[in-house]
Amino acid sequence: MVRGRGRVAVVFGAVVLALSGVGCAPERAVELPPEGGFDYQLGGAYPPPEGVTTVVRDSTAEPAPGLYSVCYVNGFQTQPDELDRWLEEDPDLVLRGEDGEPVVDPGWPDERILDTSTGERRERIAEILTETIDRCADAGFDAVEFDNLDSYLRSGEALTVDDNLALASVLVGVAHGRGLAAAQKNTAEEAGRGHDEVGFDLAVTESCAAWHECGAYTGVYGSGNVLAVEYPEELAEAALDFDVVCADPERPDRVLLRDAALVPSSDPEHLFEAC
Repeated sequence: MVRGRGRVAVVFGAVVLALSGVGCAPERAVELPPEGGFDYQLGGAYPPPEGVTTVVRDSTAEPAPGLYSVCYVNGFQTQPDELDRWLEEDPDLVLRGEDGEPVVDPGWPDERILDTSTGERRERIAEILTETIDRCADAGFDAVEFDNLDSYLRSGEALTVDDNLALASVLVGVAHGRGLAAAQKNTAEEAGRGHDEVGFDLAVTESCAAWHECGAYTGVYGSGNVLAVEYPEELAEAALDFDVVCADPERPDRVLLRDAALVPSSDPEHLFEAC
């Protein structure tokens, strides 16, 4: 059965209002990142380099004082340290394969894919993740990045893009209800729907230059609202130098080269270069 795109709007109206507060205006206005550099610090927080005005950190970290801070939330897969909680308290929200075992993300084998296939499950997932979004807002973050929007591609066709966009609509509504901007993470082919139907305000991208996808994001969100992270390994596979990426007039305003593990600046493997 083909799932129609209208489902996104239906779920948004039925569930988002319940989670974000019917008729309630957010306590603060949603703001987009200011001009200036950015840093991607998911591997551990550290003092940002000079010139950085926007920092992305994990939801378990504190926001960067005085800077625009984006809170990382795994919206469509389990975090490694939270897997037991999902399996013990809400096992049916973890997608199962034909063998009955949780479906693993092959690229991140310590993460399991969440089951977004029904409205009831999406609502329950959103209720659980609302606790994390609330923590981001209470800590003082300005925006939320929802990772793994493309988990349906790793679901063995058990999930569809419409399933995930429907959940994304709920999560974005919750974020907006807390005065947080919401960032689409990757999935270039859905940038248009992500912005127009789901309501994402900006994009956080990985390897968009290496995959020749940056224009898909900037064409929708604008060059100033795309935070692009590149990694040496992907650039090498694409036979691209970072200098070439920075010289491209079509690139996003902010492009960053980071080490794949995103380790703090105190680690000898730390890499940080910016256009």
